[in-house]
Amino acid sequence: MFANSFWALVPPIIAIALALITKEVYSSLFIGIVVGGLLFSNFSFVGTVEHVINDGLIASLSDSWNVGILIFLVVLGGMVMLMNRAGGSAAFGRWSVKHIKTKFGAQCATILLGVLIFIDDYFNCLTVGSVMRPLTDKHGISRAKLAYLIDATAAPICIIAPISSWAAAVTGFVDGANGLELFIKAIPYNFYAILTIIMMFVLAGSKFEYGTMKLAELNELAQANDRHYSPSMTQAEDQPHPPVSERGTVLHLILPIVVLIISCVIGMIYTGGFFDGETFIDAFSNSDASVGLAYGSIVAFIITIIFMLVTRVLSFQDCMSAIPEGFKSMVPAILILTFAWTLKAMTDSLGAKEYVASLVEVVANNNAIMSLLPAFVFIIGCGLSFATGTSWGTFGILIPIVVNVFGADLSNELMIIGISACMAGAVCGDHCSPISDTTIMASAGAQCNHIQHVSTQLPYALTVAAVSLVCYIAAGFIRNWAICLPIGIVLMVATLLVIRAMESKKIAA
Repeated sequence: MFANSFWALVPPIIAIALALITKEVYSSLFIGIVVGGLLFSNFSFVGTVEHVINDGLIASLSDSWNVGILIFLVVLGGMVMLMNRAGGSAAFGRWSVKHIKTKFGAQCATILLGVLIFIDDYFNCLTVGSVMRPLTDKHGISRAKLAYLIDATAAPICIIAPISSWAAAVTGFVDGANGLELFIKAIPYNFYAILTIIMMFVLAGSKFEYGTMKLAELNELAQANDRHYSPSMTQAEDQPHPPVSERGTVLHLILPIVVLIISCVIGMIYTGGFFDGETFIDAFSNSDASVGLAYGSIVAFIITIIFMLVTRVLSFQDCMSAIPEGFKSMVPAILILTFAWTLKAMTDSLGAKEYVASLVEVVANNNAIMSLLPAFVFIIGCGLSFATGTSWGTFGILIPIVVNVFGADLSNELMIIGISACMAGAVCGDHCSPISDTTIMASAGAQCNHIQHVSTQLPYALTVAAVSLVCYIAAGFIRNWAICLPIGIVLMVATLLVIRAMESKKIAA
């Protein structure tokens, strides 16, 4: 009765609404999961319990992809704890204060590091967070703003990087055409990703915030004036820690990160068959990011322990005790991810994919609005990704539909625009959704309250989404990125200047 209809989207909508209203994410996600179970079983108690536990929680935690991500999280938590105990983070904080003297410089450094780590969004979120937290804390940048900078340089960067786990995922959903070539051609039309990056630099350079982020930054400034103040952390990081080694240097932070990057890249291309004769690009396209990240992180963790022991900044006992401490720091993210994956299982079982596919096909069959189809695809992609919390799931649903509608012809500019609109919409919805794994990772990386991160990021993401929608309407008719992209950039900057002027008037009044 409830399958393949709007009811399939009700569970995530309830979970998201409750999370934003109550500011409590665990119970909100659980209620959404239970609602999904009730709808699937037609309100049978036994059926609901079986579906939620067997088809939801157990199935999610037994999925090989999900387990690989959890292993990566736990190992990375241990590495971060090692770097902190060795004094690497503290040393980097001292170095950065000497060399990066402004708040603008701290934000730009965070953005640039996020741009450089384009391999994978999970890896990006946690790595940038652990490296940049000492610097942003020193310059009075709120954890909410740090979480936004991390999140905005995770998926938006990966979706315009040809060598990334996201490019591999997208190309895997394209049948009948060269997926990588299509991905590259779609990059200039990915307005949401490009405009998000521009927005970050404009906000940092013009030194203004708006919406709930402005309140978070003002609160950070007020608290920073209190000499007893220390930046807000998650419950896990609020736990007392052992003393930090005084012999640590910046190298004890930088070397583990460099080793982690190299190890993860090698792990990913290994899963794609690079060492069996595949080219580097093909290996990346065929890679299993989850397994590759697990391989790379474990190897990097072992090398990091050896490095800490050889340089005598930590004892073997200190290194071993960092493992459970690192696990504890990741428990909030792991719990939210588990619930988010389970909620996705509920929506899948209710036929959310089929329902959305039917909506897109209805629109596509109307020839009168074919030029507006990229804009419709962007909106639907935003909504689906927001409700389900998954960009890749959105790719899997919409990309085959777009290819079928326009045909697998790379000379068809409208098809390329439609694919790009699908990718941009998926990233936008993912960026806004509190049940998105990338959003959860960004909160964990910044050690920021998850709901605070969502509520402060939402006005910024919606601003870029509105400008991107206008760009896709224009692109559907103009069909030339060299004209549409500059228009989008000018419109984005102009929108921010107008918002800044409005904020200035509020202050003056």
